Amino acid sequence: VVLSIGFRPDKEMKALAKRLSIRLNPFGFAKTHEFSPIETSQPGIFVAGAFQGPKDIPETVMQASGAAAKAGGLISEARGSLITKREYPPEIDVTGQEPRIGVFVCHCGINIAGVVDVSLVAEYAQGLPNVTYVERNLYTCSEDTQRKIVEVIKEHNLNRVVVAACTPRTHEPLFRDTIRQAGLNPYLFEMANIRDQCSWVHMNDKDAVTQKAKDLVRIAVTKSHLLEPLYGKTLKVNHNALVIGGGASGMRAALDLADSGFKVHLVEKEGELGGNLRHIHYLLDGGDPNEMLKDLIDQVNQSQNIKLYLGASISKIDGSFGNFKSEIRSKNLGTTKEIEHGIVIVATGAEEYKPEEYLYGEDHRVITQRELEERLATSPQILGLNSVVMIQCVGSREKDRPYCSRICCSQAIKNALKLKETSPQTNIYILYRDIRSYGFKETYYTEAREKGIIFICYHEDKKPEVYSTEDGLKVKVMDILLGRDLLIEPDLLVLSPAIIPNPGNKDFAQLFKVPLDQNGFFLEAHMKLRPVDFATEGIYMAGLCHSPKDISESISQASSAAGRAATILSKEEITLDAVISFVVDENCDGCAYCIDPCPYKAITLLEYMRDGAIKKTVEVDEAKCKGCGVCMATCPKMGIYVRHFRPEMLAAMVETALEPVS
Repeated sequence: VVLSIGFRPDKEMKALAKRLSIRLNPFGFAKTHEFSPIETSQPGIFVAGAFQGPKDIPETVMQASGAAAKAGGLISEARGSLITKREYPPEIDVTGQEPRIGVFVCHCGINIAGVVDVSLVAEYAQGLPNVTYVERNLYTCSEDTQRKIVEVIKEHNLNRVVVAACTPRTHEPLFRDTIRQAGLNPYLFEMANIRDQCSWVHMNDKDAVTQKAKDLVRIAVTKSHLLEPLYGKTLKVNHNALVIGGGASGMRAALDLADSGFKVHLVEKEGELGGNLRHIHYLLDGGDPNEMLKDLIDQVNQSQNIKLYLGASISKIDGSFGNFKSEIRSKNLGTTKEIEHGIVIVATGAEEYKPEEYLYGEDHRVITQRELEERLATSPQILGLNSVVMIQCVGSREKDRPYCSRICCSQAIKNALKLKETSPQTNIYILYRDIRSYGFKETYYTEAREKGIIFICYHEDKKPEVYSTEDGLKVKVMDILLGRDLLIEPDLLVLSPAIIPNPGNKDFAQLFKVPLDQNGFFLEAHMKLRPVDFATEGIYMAGLCHSPKDISESISQASSAAGRAATILSKEEITLDAVISFVVDENCDGCAYCIDPCPYKAITLLEYMRDGAIKKTVEVDEAKCKGCGVCMATCPKMGIYVRHFRPEMLAAMVETALEPVS
């Protein structure tokens, strides 16, 4: 039996809220507003994660970056005033020295030592060629162990360091910085992942897992013999930002960056700001989105740091993070303007699916939820209806669109409650597959049922049938709970259509060299840990262009994108990773096999004259390259390789992997 348990605030949360005078909602979580989901009732105190309400990791990470952006805006005038620049000792020249390798084996609590016999691994490492020092640590990443590593490097004159611990994805930068504090080049470090790739995946075979840990350490030590100092290039950062899209997300991101003191170019393809928010007239909690939209637009227009381009689009973009150049084309004026900027935030929104089923477009009594909301806000003739039927998941959770559009259930409940408020005698039926009124929206679902709104569950294989007769509309539905067909004769049929990606996403993806997911929305770099970043550094996303989401989630992601962007814009210069591709001109003949496969579009073909003949080669943009190695794998002539992973290194690692372990 597996129990799926819920979230609830604990005593510490409530005590903290009381000390900080933060208002709580009826459930004991921090009370926030739909348009300011990160701000608490106390100015200058922001909230992130489950303190604000139940949420998954991506939403938590978004709010964390968003809270950082909000805080950064408040203290922007003091930015950099308390920075103490770390001073490193002069780098030791290891050229021509015999390798003296230090190996540090981590217990990682019980993560590794609970499965791997680390004492045997350390003992084995002591007998490997050129290993001068070996030590076991409970937590090698701890601050005291970091200091110990620095001391050991100096005491034993180590010129290579291997750490056998967890993943280099999270810890390699830490250990590189540690050995740099001891005077070694940071790239004279190698890591053996004996947790993720060993103890975690072989926890039921302790004998074999220890053998594998020895293999991984031996491979890392072999590679460390061939390591060489590397140096990343530094680039000056342009402190301006480009935000594409003038909806709620785009405006919020632009304002957060502007509040932090950065100049922002805000580009909107339409002749006015607002995007999809212009079609929302009320919120579930009774808030007035029109008033909030007007306030957002006024703030944008009044900001000295925002340059607004209406009726415009991006026609060209070059460069890389920290130093982009883009062309803004005005549709109305027919002119083009070039701007320079350090980052890009894409907030181009999404669209409502136009139903091709249930007589939509054929019968005027069949409308969408957005059209119903417009009528409720502007047309009194909507009153006096005898019955209204709403059908959920129209175009969503289908073969062509397998995703949930996320807002449809709450939108239907919102409109149904509004209709009941204005016309209590109207019978309302909501035909659904699953009601997904997640989080605090569940209270409105309960309210809707208490007010007599009837929810009827249908099966995806037996969808409702809609007929138009002389007597009016007829809706036939198989009620799963009753196990029988029901026939309803509504005065109005309201469809809850899918949210579909902006048709322009494909063009944007080509222009910015960023990926789309299988549904046509923009694809984030990491679903959990980098939910607003593209894989291409310096480009971020916010709002519906990423995936279906409600207003508060779009606002959170917009602030998050601004927070992530500020990590680049706030720097005077950036240091590029040295582990990138390097072209061997004498081997490269310009066959161009490496160009198209490069996922970052970092390689270009060059032609030049030499000895009276045209020669070809390729060139790597060091700011775009991420050292993934695709080019190295496709080159048939060893004309390009990734530094720190040279072919002879990989060959040596493979050869030593095949050696038997004693």
